[in-house]
Amino acid sequence: MIVTIKDVAERAGVSPKTVSRVLNNETHVRPQLRETVLRVIEELNYKPNMFARGLSSARSYLIGLFIYDPYWSGYATDIQLGALRRCRELGYHLVIEPIDPHIEGAAEQVVDSVAGLRLDGVILPPPLCTFEPLLARIEEMGMAYVRISPGQDMDRSALVEIDEYAAAHEMTRHLIELGHRDIGFVEGIPTHAAAARRYAGFKTAMAEAGLTVNPDWVLPGMFTFQTGFAAADELLSRKGPLPTALFCANDDMALGAVSAARKHGLEAPADLSIVGFDDAPAARFSWPPITTMRQPVSDMVASAVDMLVDPKYRRDAGKDGGKPAPRLQLPFALVQRQSAATP
Repeated sequence: MIVTIKDVAERAGVSPKTVSRVLNNETHVRPQLRETVLRVIEELNYKPNMFARGLSSARSYLIGLFIYDPYWSGYATDIQLGALRRCRELGYHLVIEPIDPHIEGAAEQVVDSVAGLRLDGVILPPPLCTFEPLLARIEEMGMAYVRISPGQDMDRSALVEIDEYAAAHEMTRHLIELGHRDIGFVEGIPTHAAAARRYAGFKTAMAEAGLTVNPDWVLPGMFTFQTGFAAADELLSRKGPLPTALFCANDDMALGAVSAARKHGLEAPADLSIVGFDDAPAARFSWPPITTMRQPVSDMVASAVDMLVDPKYRRDAGKDGGKPAPRLQLPFALVQRQSAATP
């Protein structure tokens, strides 16, 4: 038999309205009463009718995640899992919509197609967080949105980030403290603000240590395994001096660099230290496991869900008396594993 909200209310000895308040996580419910209702919900295995909840309130209980990652990297996986987990915890459903910014009109078409769902808000991870046609259409439609690590127009909307400049600076300092003086760098996608901030942190740390960045050891990449492999392969094919360490702007490229080193008969870290950024799942289980800078991606997107659900964050940028948009910065952490050592 299908369990209804009335069944829960009768078993808990409360009104259906009280059960609804508990489900909506409203604050004006006594803690003891809330615990009773939640216990009964679990005992009866009650599943709220999302459509009915949406009709009875101003919310749809739907959160949108717009994403573009043609290679479905570890970063994209963490983004989706973090959003799914938090939405389930809060009784929301997640709507995932891929958007290719290289297809003309794709952003506008997706936004228009989901308009009828009355999404309670949208999460925009990189690179869509800075894709102007998408931002303009979302704002035109009046949708609430939170960006992940945009790196620009910081007061335009609510956002969640880490200090990527400081994180890259710390990783570079770690390599220098290990004894490395000749350090190469594999860049990320040129149009990504994150790529520029990570490279800037690297350059500053090198300059502060009195070290020169060799432009021949700064290699282009696109945040993918393939481009990390190609960059390291090209570098290690050269004659002349080579770096003793290679800082890749994300873990996928670091994994590609490890593979390229093996192609040339080199092992990390015995012959070349290789480090990454993000702490993607593959970095933990590769061999050697990758020394990296942990970006709490799942926690960042979970915080974005919280911002969309919490009424105090639900306002349009540029309004509310000109106050700056909410901005949450989460901590990063250096994760030392086996891919980096003293040269």
